[in-house]
Amino acid sequence: MKSINQKWNMLFSSLMLISTSLISCNQKKEAQVNQFAAFASSNTDHTKITTAKDYKITKVSDGDTFWCKDENGKRIKVRLIGIDAPEPRNYFHKKEQPFGKEASKYAQKLLQNKSVKLELDVNPLDQYGRTLAYAYFADGTLINEKIIKEGYAVLMTIPPNVKYQQRFVYAQQYARDHQLGLWNKE
Repeated sequence: MKSINQKWNMLFSSLMLISTSLISCNQKKEAQVNQFAAFASSNTDHTKITTAKDYKITKVSDGDTFWCKDENGKRIKVRLIGIDAPEPRNYFHKKEQPFGKEASKYAQKLLQNKSVKLELDVNPLDQYGRTLAYAYFADGTLINEKIIKEGYAVLMTIPPNVKYQQRFVYAQQYARDHQLGLWNKE
């Protein structure tokens, strides 16, 4: 039987390990926040911030999330604001959803290896440290809206990031009226 001191030492060691892990995670998230805070600080009205630089999409995770790199090779994980695409597979606490694989394939075809400009809204990061953005092709196409309008995602508004909410409402109504993508009843 272990002595009380040994048990306390084990408990203390475990708590120190957990604390160290939490500090490391917080430092990583803080670095991501600082990256975009520096960018956003150039304009106090965050709803008008549009990046001048292009980002090259390197990986499409699913129908509403992708990875991109800037001209310096810095990787950024982007979650498109205002949309929610069905999940293509089970991961973490999320379960695969109907039409998820199709939405993911659509986003892959639409976005992979393309260049986009990013526009931030009020909150530039979500709880997972992903950059929240509206994405645009060079021709001005708002990608978030296009994905909803073609029926591969639904409207998902999370205040305060609501700049294009009304456009997305119209896009979703269009997809429903024309039975596109996940609204197709066949």
